[in-house]
Amino acid sequence: MLQRIQTIWIFLAVLAAVFLFITGQDVVVFGNIPVIDIASSVLVLVGLLSVFSFKNRKRQILLNKISIIINALLIGVLIYWLLNLPGGIQIPEKGIEPVFPLIAIICLFISNIFIRKDERLVKSVDRLR
Repeated sequence: MLQRIQTIWIFLAVLAAVFLFITGQDVVVFGNIPVIDIASSVLVLVGLLSVFSFKNRKRQILLNKISIIINALLIGVLIYWLLNLPGGIQIPEKGIEPVFPLIAIICLFISNIFIRKDERLVKSVDRLR
């Protein structure tokens, strides 16, 4: 059932990871290792796996929690990168990257709320049978 509201929230989180991949091309944190590119690619894969595991709501919640943890770590890495930029930052040019994982975390929390609401609804219907 891809038409549920939590699917929209998960797609928004995936979209935030895609935007992070696009804007994070110039982020160099640990030498030549593309940490942001790898993490955002993993986030997109986990998000899409979560969207298409709609029949198993517990797995969907677990995948969303994993994605929330990765996003929280990404926020820490990006803030570390922003604080260590030489010459400071200029707001229009730099500093948008930590916003995308924050948006993704908020969207994933909201989707988990709706998934739990669906789970309670299914359990209540099963009790009536």
